[in-house]
Amino acid sequence: MTKKIETKWWVLIAIGAGTFMTALDASVVNIILPILRESFNSSVATIEWVVTVYLLVISGMLLTFGRLGDLKGHKTIYLLGFGLFIVFSALSGSAWSPTSLVIFRAMQAFGGAMLASNSAAIVTDNFPVHERGRAFGLISTMTYLGLTVGPVLGGWLTHIFNWRMVFYINIPVGLLAMSLSLHFIPKDKPSGEGQRFDVSGAVLFVAGLSAFMLGLNKGADWGWGSPAILGLLAASLVILVIFVLVEKKVPSPMLDLNLFRNKIFTFSSLSSVLNYIAIYSVIFLMPFYLIQGRGFEPSMAGMILTIQSVLMAITAPFSGYISDKIGSRLPGMVGMGTMSVGLLLLSTINGVSGLWVIILGLTLVGFGTGSFISPNTSALMGAAPGNQQGVASAMQAESRSFGMVLGIGLAGAIFTTHLAANTPQALFTGVDKGFLAGAGVAALGVMTSYFKKR
Repeated sequence: MTKKIETKWWVLIAIGAGTFMTALDASVVNIILPILRESFNSSVATIEWVVTVYLLVISGMLLTFGRLGDLKGHKTIYLLGFGLFIVFSALSGSAWSPTSLVIFRAMQAFGGAMLASNSAAIVTDNFPVHERGRAFGLISTMTYLGLTVGPVLGGWLTHIFNWRMVFYINIPVGLLAMSLSLHFIPKDKPSGEGQRFDVSGAVLFVAGLSAFMLGLNKGADWGWGSPAILGLLAASLVILVIFVLVEKKVPSPMLDLNLFRNKIFTFSSLSSVLNYIAIYSVIFLMPFYLIQGRGFEPSMAGMILTIQSVLMAITAPFSGYISDKIGSRLPGMVGMGTMSVGLLLLSTINGVSGLWVIILGLTLVGFGTGSFISPNTSALMGAAPGNQQGVASAMQAESRSFGMVLGIGLAGAIFTTHLAANTPQALFTGVDKGFLAGAGVAALGVMTSYFKKR
């Protein structure tokens, strides 16, 4: 019995190390974009693809690798993901041009998708129902630690060495996490024995979702009414409708649509999307307010923003533990409600607001997010049958990518619309209206969390 308990927690450490690595990578690359532009002497539009291509590939491939995890074994796909991520991190650090870096980042994203789409399934397989909330809470803590440490570590590594070290740091972290995973994660038996991989569904989903995500991601840059954006969004809608029709007919679909007949799974997925829309409105807007609106130094602004991540990291394990005792419904509602209150408070800030108001707002948002994430993840994974844990894990990760792009797109559209007024208060008005929209989204999340059964 003791050995089993020890193995279980070593599995969590292995998954946590991988989660920390991918979160670190996601947060650190954004910091070095100006340095990459200068190093390669390239345009902003070109260098932005270093981030954009990673987002598109990882979002499009999550469901594919989640399904492959169900068919071939989650541990197998997870370890392959480490191999790809480490190799192409090394190649990204050795890139000789913007084009080579974009290609290596795209391949690195394949590894990231393998990791993200199977990590929650592995945790679910190795933890009993009454401990999953706490386990997912600790995994969330590792995610937030990676996001918090990333910008600071990236700036330090770039200053002491150069931007290439930002990618090379993934090698030792990845090798450590991979060795832990290889040794401690039990080999799971594939649950889709006799089933074939749905190639047509995979191609349609990747094409449709990638077109949609690209349209949302580039809408502000290319113009929301431009033929390119409208064409991408229209094409994505047509392709995804075809995807749904195909999935209804094939015997072993990429995404079993019957999953969404489960109220807990459906509303947990929707709640997760709403949560990430709200949180990324803060992540996008607050730097504009602090640096451009209030004139804070970037280092000071970074310290202020860290408050939110720290609260998220501290709160998540406790909320997960509570959800193991009372269910996910109430913690989810409290978390989204607290987020909404924090965003409402932030929607009142202006050019002379006291620092305490900003800190209190970020504290409430961080506490609310930390309270929501782990109970909701536990509910979502628990609602999926055992032979579809990889798909459920992929849907959880997909909701994060989808919510992130929607949150940045919504906040960005509101912010730039008000900024166009070119008045002294335009920046503050745009920020406040963006936070107000985020508060509304979080309030909607209270309702979707309510509709989940205990």
